[in-house]
Amino acid sequence: MMPAHAAWEPSKPVEFVVPAGTGGGADQMARFIQGVIVKHKLMKESLVVVNKSGGAGAEGFLAVKEAKADPHKIIITLSNLFTTPLATGVPFNWRDMTPVSMMALDQFVLWVNAESPHKTAKDYFAAVKAAGPSKFKMGGTGSKQEDQILTVGIEKATGTKFIYIPFKGGGDVAVQLVGKHIDSSVNNPIEAVAQWRAGQLRALCVFDDTRMPYKAKVTDTMSWGDIPTCKESGVATDYVMLRGIFMAPGVTKDQTEYYVNLLKKVRDTPDWKEYMEKGAFNQTAMTGDEYTKWLGAAENMHRDLMKEAGFMAK
Repeated sequence: MMPAHAAWEPSKPVEFVVPAGTGGGADQMARFIQGVIVKHKLMKESLVVVNKSGGAGAEGFLAVKEAKADPHKIIITLSNLFTTPLATGVPFNWRDMTPVSMMALDQFVLWVNAESPHKTAKDYFAAVKAAGPSKFKMGGTGSKQEDQILTVGIEKATGTKFIYIPFKGGGDVAVQLVGKHIDSSVNNPIEAVAQWRAGQLRALCVFDDTRMPYKAKVTDTMSWGDIPTCKESGVATDYVMLRGIFMAPGVTKDQTEYYVNLLKKVRDTPDWKEYMEKGAFNQTAMTGDEYTKWLGAAENMHRDLMKEAGFMAK
């Protein structure tokens, strides 16, 4: 009889890279995952969150790409996985890493100020179109990243043209919209929920092909599930953001499997389910070939949108 093969596990602390600053959606999720792992004792070694936000996240991705065959480094992604190399020409592609698991997809919602006369996305886009190009201001996080790419997608679908105004983070964007310094935003749910609950913002539509499944009331009158899809409002634009985990290139199947299983255990906790509902995430999770195929399609979509917008590195 052969001795039973002991599955691989980390033999020293694991570095959990966040290719973005502190406080944003990716950072919040990484620190939450870390907390769940500690609380439920899911790892023997510790998991250490490290922010490497330089070059729109390129610093973090290159660190993992260069850590060939090192199983003690994992990274959480956002759409800069695709946009940063396309916009900057930095020598990096998601295929330079090992895909582990899609944790969830983050939603985008079209928000206006609660005192805005526009009650539906259809009304709002009609008003923007009627006003003519560059009269209405759309606020978002960063330039040539998700919020601006989504704005270009909206313009393409509706025949409108916004003035796009970039801010440092989703929190700033929500504050600017409450103060009426911009006319609309495409913030993620978690970035605008406090202002929505306080009755300062109005949610017009969600950029996904189905409504969010969450039925608990967030405001006095509405749940996340009450927000129509943008498609229902006549705007056929879908855009969801990856929250996924990768490892360095050249790691073994056993090492990858360890993290696939670890992250599945995280997703199975009640803590995770509560976090998903609070942030109104699309709870699609994938691993293996299905995840790899999704990544290829998402990369192509980003390339098309960025070409269209003129955001590609020359």
